[in-house]
Amino acid sequence: MKPRSRRHGRVLVHTGEGKGKSSSAFGVAFRAAGWGMQVCVIQFIKGRWQTGEQRAAACFDNIEWHVKGEGFTWDTKNPQRDRAVARAAWDFARAKILSEKYDLVVLDEINYCCGYGWISGREIAAFIRTRKPAWLHLILTGRSAPPEVIEAADTVTEMRLVKHAYRQGIEAEQGIEF
Repeated sequence: MKPRSRRHGRVLVHTGEGKGKSSSAFGVAFRAAGWGMQVCVIQFIKGRWQTGEQRAAACFDNIEWHVKGEGFTWDTKNPQRDRAVARAAWDFARAKILSEKYDLVVLDEINYCCGYGWISGREIAAFIRTRKPAWLHLILTGRSAPPEVIEAADTVTEMRLVKHAYRQGIEAEQGIEF
């Protein structure tokens, strides 16, 4: 593994209406773990149900997985609580990044938090530019990535929806969607 002193930490953003933003980020996380890197995944929206990715990550001793969200925010009954949960997850994420324990941190679905107005894109971009260790790789996922986050990123991929099984009445399938 390349030493941190010689590494250029990348900032990747996976956004767009299409499927695969989190899946792509988790693929990178498993790739990094395979090279012996320390990985931290922080989920901002997904609730406390078990996913295949989380189960697979448990097989690695160098992947730490944290579910900080409470589930489907579009069904919220308490927007103030949702805001507080997102802010607490962002505080947690910043502490993990600044701990210098990890080589890669995935902030899964953080872009949704910006879209809901819970965390500003300007705040995230400022943190990336001024506080993120230069050698640390960072991936931010979720629809509607804010322009400031896109500008701060090295690589931005927009997933485009062409066709989705759910629109045809097909429910989420274990091993494919979770």
